[in-house]
Amino acid sequence: MFGHKVAGVHDHESGRDLLIAAEVRGDRIQGRDGDRSSTFSGTRSEIHDAAENAFVSLEIDGRNARGFDRASSSHYTLTVTDQVVQLYDHAAGAWFAFSIQTV
Repeated sequence: MFGHKVAGVHDHESGRDLLIAAEVRGDRIQGRDGDRSSTFSGTRSEIHDAAENAFVSLEIDGRNARGFDRASSSHYTLTVTDQVVQLYDHAAGAWFAFSIQTV
């Protein structure tokens, strides 16, 4: 959705910089979550989270997306504006904001 490699993520709720990096090549995504010492990979529509050994579905529509996280059994929706992702977690009934650093 950003058209560049992701080099970092800032979680606005916790005020922490998360050690997350990711890139897309063709229809494949691969990334690393340094905070959880884990990887994630898959296609743009189905990402495997190795830490949870679960899949997250993703359906992108322009600057919006929606999907389902099988690890938490929760639907989510998100909107991207500039370098900020606003994610609504339906199970938690709450919004979360993340700033994305790209290279």
